[in-house]
Amino acid sequence: MALVTLAIGCGGTICSHVNDAAFWIVKEYSGMTLKETFGTYTVLSTISSVIGLVCTLILDLFV
Repeated sequence: MALVTLAIGCGGTICSHVNDAAFWIVKEYSGMTLKETFGTYTVLSTISSVIGLVCTLILDLFV
């Protein structure tokens, strides 16, 4: 059940977009333009989500 929770959490963070509050927080606090935020934060959140899913799948092999 814990692995399902991890997988859901990783899937919920993939491909952040303008309707995400965290997107605007990162944009405002870092002083980036909208285009720069799309190019960095959205890509980084997608990479983070995929890496989290891969780690969850690896954990599934051992648990």
